[in-house]
Amino acid sequence: MTASPHARHLAQLNVARLRFPIDDPRVAHFVEMLDPVNAAADDAPGFVWRLVEDGEADATGLRPLGEDVIVNLSVWETQEALWDFAYRSGHLEVMRRRRDWFHRHVESHLVLWWVPAGHVPTVGEALERLADLRTHGPSPRAFTFASSYTAAEAAGHAPDGDSATV
Repeated sequence: MTASPHARHLAQLNVARLRFPIDDPRVAHFVEMLDPVNAAADDAPGFVWRLVEDGEADATGLRPLGEDVIVNLSVWETQEALWDFAYRSGHLEVMRRRRDWFHRHVESHLVLWWVPAGHVPTVGEALERLADLRTHGPSPRAFTFASSYTAAEAAGHAPDGDSATV
């Protein structure tokens, strides 16, 4: 990884509740798309880091919110880089077919927040940000694409950066 010119990076967590177990044939196409979509993310401009389970290629085995909920946690140099990957790449096919594999969201499922460059957010930290968004709505501490804040606006709400670094 090369050094980033950005003092702050954008962390994102999204959660999805599976309609069927991950090994169910009705989820097979989603599972088949994991490796190519994750590889595309890893190679995308502005990508910094993504959560993977120890010894695995992805984080689908991590279930901090229950057996039927998967999590995706990543860090990007800018909000634009994340947006381009999510909505202007092969990832869009997954988004278009999400109702085949996941239940419709009844509460916030995506949260964004700024972290110091080099900070690796924990799952616990990410879940706290999601809970904050669900409880208090968008703020510089926890927001969405539709209600975003700049890194400067969020600077007072970022972690100290004394945890793991990228």
